[in-house]
Amino acid sequence: MRTALTLLAILAAGPTASSALAEGKPLPPPASDAVPPVELRIGLTDGKATCEPAELKLPADTNVELQLVSTADQYVTLTMEGQFEKGHVLHADGDVGHVASEKGYTIKPNGKATIKVRTLPPGEVPFACTSTGNQSSPFVGKAVLTKPTG
Repeated sequence: MRTALTLLAILAAGPTASSALAEGKPLPPPASDAVPPVELRIGLTDGKATCEPAELKLPADTNVELQLVSTADQYVTLTMEGQFEKGHVLHADGDVGHVASEKGYTIKPNGKATIKVRTLPPGEVPFACTSTGNQSSPFVGKAVLTKPTG
């Protein structure tokens, strides 16, 4: 009985403790109050992952809703240098899971997902889509982050 109560106490405290650790240092307010949706289409061509658009235009320092739509019949991992780390992910939902390295997200075959992020500061950042069936040949695109207007 005592062991069961201890286990219950640990389980009850677990989500609170892990939430506090995950939060870390809060992000500054976004550069814009708008939360634009941006669709990224994921597919396969000759067994290699593809992502469209290849040049992903995003407002910098802004909350953005990435809408992932996959027509690939394999798992595909999306990575973008620094974007999915250090508190920049605000919410993820759908057919997607955070990879163990915390550097990306893997979307299920023919899956749909939404990842709400705070985008990085202005600049250009490479992003990649890599299929589990062809990890040696990732698709590499470019995210262009510009200061939001208005």
